[in-house]
Amino acid sequence: MSKTPLSTYQKKLFVFLSVATFFEGYDFIALTQVLPEVRAAMSLSKAEVGFLVAFINVGTILAFVLVRLADRWGRRRVLTLTIAGYTLSTFATGIAPGPLSFALFQFLARIFLIAEWATTMVIAAEEYPAERRGMVLGVIQGFSGLGSIVCAGVAPFLMDHTAYGWRSVYFVGILPLVILAFARRSLRESRRFTEQVAAGAMKQLSLFHIWRTPYRRRLLQLSAIWGLTYVCTQNAVMFWKGFAIESRGFTPQQVALSITIAAVTSMPLVFYSGKLLDQIGRKPGAVVIFAAGVLGVVGSYGLHDRWALTAALAFAIFGVSGVLPVLNAFTTELFPTELRGSAFAWSNNLLGRIGYVAGPAIVGVAATDFGWGPAVQVTAIGPIIAVILILLWLPETGSKELEETAAV
Repeated sequence: MSKTPLSTYQKKLFVFLSVATFFEGYDFIALTQVLPEVRAAMSLSKAEVGFLVAFINVGTILAFVLVRLADRWGRRRVLTLTIAGYTLSTFATGIAPGPLSFALFQFLARIFLIAEWATTMVIAAEEYPAERRGMVLGVIQGFSGLGSIVCAGVAPFLMDHTAYGWRSVYFVGILPLVILAFARRSLRESRRFTEQVAAGAMKQLSLFHIWRTPYRRRLLQLSAIWGLTYVCTQNAVMFWKGFAIESRGFTPQQVALSITIAAVTSMPLVFYSGKLLDQIGRKPGAVVIFAAGVLGVVGSYGLHDRWALTAALAFAIFGVSGVLPVLNAFTTELFPTELRGSAFAWSNNLLGRIGYVAGPAIVGVAATDFGWGPAVQVTAIGPIIAVILILLWLPETGSKELEETAAV
């Protein structure tokens, strides 16, 4: 079966959304890279670091407000707002004088960053044909991994060879976003959203409207799956640098090299993950990706040889990135256009993020007594349960139009 060719606008949109998601990966690894330096500079304990990350991650929950507005204000307007907000918050992080201001600015950055990412995925789902949707979601998410590689490569150099140290990582990170702020001018509103507005379907719905619809069961199911997944994936790379230095005796330079090699090695798999979902289906693809991620997390915090750890870390990074196209696909495909933004906001940004926020705090406390390795390894039970629930609860949505997959 021949695939529907992409229009000129769809190709340009593909590039725009990919560049936007690039910085989700950059920022994720940025915090990982600077965390030991920030901890030392600000005299923080392991438990305090865990709570610091947990507080920052609360911002991902509050992104709920902005993501939900995408069903009211439109996808384009929300995406524009979040790009501007993230740019300013990232710059402010670089000039933060202490741990409280650092946490506050990163907290604000997370609100805008995650809202940007979620809105990007909604636009991608609505603007591309069914037989290419998984590929598009996967490649756009893959650029998040590419952002991780760039940050892992440049962060050690910036911290060691600039007068601003870890702060320079955030100064550099805002430059391409300034370019994006101008590039947004060519962005159109989502076709499906525009059609729904014209039909009068996008009316001002209350905050809890979706819970009074037949979709409330799907919402609860996806919320549980997101939360269980985040319990592990949020910690998988976040604390690896501290683990490698403290438990395996790596130098910061060796850690940077291992993260870079692991991230580069994982990239072909990350970019292929979306196409895999189109080829074999969402549920079989979920099994492959979740299993690789679980094995990677257990190995990257349990092995001793440096290169074996690096190889396991590559699978962990693939799992952390690869689960997102899977869950993005299900979350955007299982709800109608007028509820899609609200569904993503509730299931991912509000309820699902409970695991995202609680995970680092729990790991930080556990690491005080047991070390980073065992504390992170035990979180792998979350994705194992999540993929079982995907198989039991969710319908197969691969290669189907949104109007079909959204039907209850």
